[in-house]
Amino acid sequence: MKEKYLLLDSGNQQKLEQFGEYIIARPCSTALWNPALSKTEWDLAHASFSRDRGNTWKFKKKLPESWFAEIAGVRFKISPTDFGHLGVFPEHSLLWKSMKDSIYKCKDSPQILNLFAYSGGATLAAAQAGARVCHLDASKGMVAWARENAASNQLSSAPIRWIVDDAVKFLKREIKRGVRYDGIILDPPSFGRGSKGEVFKIERDIHELLHLCRELLSPKPLFLLFTTHTLGMTPIVMRHLMQQTMEDSGSIETGEMILPSATGIDIPSGSFARWSMSPF
Repeated sequence: MKEKYLLLDSGNQQKLEQFGEYIIARPCSTALWNPALSKTEWDLAHASFSRDRGNTWKFKKKLPESWFAEIAGVRFKISPTDFGHLGVFPEHSLLWKSMKDSIYKCKDSPQILNLFAYSGGATLAAAQAGARVCHLDASKGMVAWARENAASNQLSSAPIRWIVDDAVKFLKREIKRGVRYDGIILDPPSFGRGSKGEVFKIERDIHELLHLCRELLSPKPLFLLFTTHTLGMTPIVMRHLMQQTMEDSGSIETGEMILPSATGIDIPSGSFARWSMSPF
């Protein structure tokens, strides 16, 4: 399809991706192997990003300011940023199916909280499954981008709360208000700043963040999903954190987030830990 996303190839610490009509080459530190495709095929890229001499884009042809690509049934606005990001992390999409399956099984519309929600992939996937969603990010611009994505997926009228706030402060207020969520998704950065300049460091703040999430879960929760791209946060580390947070209750699944490739050479792209009351 015209708007599909594909990982075409990877190697030499690069990845070659197709976002809808356009092919983009970007850095990928874990791709230490040799590419499967030829240099001629890589040269078909419409644009490439490099960090060798600062953050720079090189365009073979002028790209539009934005365009669309569909990933796992969710349509995203794609737009090159100064940091080499395009407005979506496709590796997260492989976790949406189990989340949606949990939501589909509910008789009532469950309440889902998406923290550090970026451009709204998990938010919109949950809304598609019939959940009520609270979407939170510290960046006003990213929340606006997520709302654009909601509109392009015909979800403007879906029951989604759009919040610009610091995650920890918001969680503490929700606890005081007595609000509870049936499922929580969090994808914290290694380092970040809140809406009022608050500093977040994952190594320092992850314990408090996870325990606040646990306190916000409803009496019969569906899941707690924790993902990260932080170096050193391996699946084993994630399992230990989740076991201590949930006090060894329920079931925990951990692993690497994978970006599947058309050539069969998949890219590891961070780690995940998923907790549920029910066995996986």
